[in-house]
Amino acid sequence: MSSPRMVKLKIWSTNIDVLNEFISRIVEVVRKTGVRMAGPIPLPTKRLVVRTLKLPHGEGKKKWEKWEMKIHKRLVYIAADERVMKQLIRIRVPPEIWMEIEL
Repeated sequence: MSSPRMVKLKIWSTNIDVLNEFISRIVEVVRKTGVRMAGPIPLPTKRLVVRTLKLPHGEGKKKWEKWEMKIHKRLVYIAADERVMKQLIRIRVPPEIWMEIEL
């Protein structure tokens, strides 16, 4: 007998609070149905840093501004079950969240 197929959810966002809330809703749905799940597995946070030169005001030192954006990622593996997938589709995905689903 083969092991059940797993669905891989890769979820990422720049807002950690929205991401954690969304992940908790997914975990709640999966636990209610009793399907096997692994995760959420936190992946390394990616930092995007942009340094820009401020406008110079006469002679003197150069002034720099730093803009930073962090991308937080999570992996969730869920056993491929039709009931769970139908319930997961009904969860509203916030606009700050990006998600990939792999079978």
